[in-house]
Amino acid sequence: MKKDKAPRNKTIELSKSEINEYAKRSVKVSAPIGLEQVLDKTIWQDTFKALDFLPENSIDLIVVDPPYNLTKSFSGTTFKEMGLNEYMKWLDKWLKKTVRLLKENGSIYICSDWKTSIAIPEIAGKYFLLQNRISWEREKGRGAKNNWKNCLEDIWFFTKSKDYTFNLDAVKVQRPVIAPYRDTNGKPKDWVDDGISKTRLTHPSNIWTDISIPFWSMPENTNHPTQKPEKLIAKLILASSNEGDVILDPFVGSGTTSVVAKKLNRHYIGIEREKEYAALTEKRLELADKNKEIQGFENGIFKTRNA
Repeated sequence: MKKDKAPRNKTIELSKSEINEYAKRSVKVSAPIGLEQVLDKTIWQDTFKALDFLPENSIDLIVVDPPYNLTKSFSGTTFKEMGLNEYMKWLDKWLKKTVRLLKENGSIYICSDWKTSIAIPEIAGKYFLLQNRISWEREKGRGAKNNWKNCLEDIWFFTKSKDYTFNLDAVKVQRPVIAPYRDTNGKPKDWVDDGISKTRLTHPSNIWTDISIPFWSMPENTNHPTQKPEKLIAKLILASSNEGDVILDPFVGSGTTSVVAKKLNRHYIGIEREKEYAALTEKRLELADKNKEIQGFENGIFKTRNA
């Protein structure tokens, strides 16, 4: 018998009938189409096929979290670890299809783990301009017995040209003030005292330690094995797009990129091969109509971890 969830367990789960119903909301493409036909849609299809039919110069930002070079099961389908050269060929096969889709002032972020991170700049560097490498602390799990605990992932930031969007003020980070200097009138200098804490908005670096991985008591949590946090994706979308822009995720998984784009008043296109995850994406998009909150991001400010 299926156990009832604990009262605080907010994990989004779908029954077989719900998977069938929500999957019907997705679309498939089999010929070149206009943007309006896939705008704010989930494309339930293999990305290697779907990318060929999307319109040129239609995407402002691509956020992509491809399968890492690890053997892992995704809703019954297994992605198998390859040799590095083989994995690089696999990356190149789909990445080159995104070039014609991205606008000249567009950006692309590519997620990776420590092991496959070395492959990203070599392949993506053939098509885009490397701007930065973000490393973020993925604090989860008990650790390894014979190695250092793996809690680091990378996000590679590329642009199509030297003319690109970067909204610095939208992604400043709130941090506690260590040295609360005051001006000659005794007023806080570049910091705020709200009576509870002293904080300052600082420029974001390329090392992020404020991210919480989705877990069972968080409303965004699903059973997807490699789900990215909404807060993480929010930083990328806010920094590198504007309201009304079009965001593409070629491996949308359980839908985080599409959901965050919707919450931040952007358009989205998500491509997902697995029926269960396409359905989860549609379910989360439905929930986003009622709740636009992003955990860890309040009133335009990114909070510290678990704040």
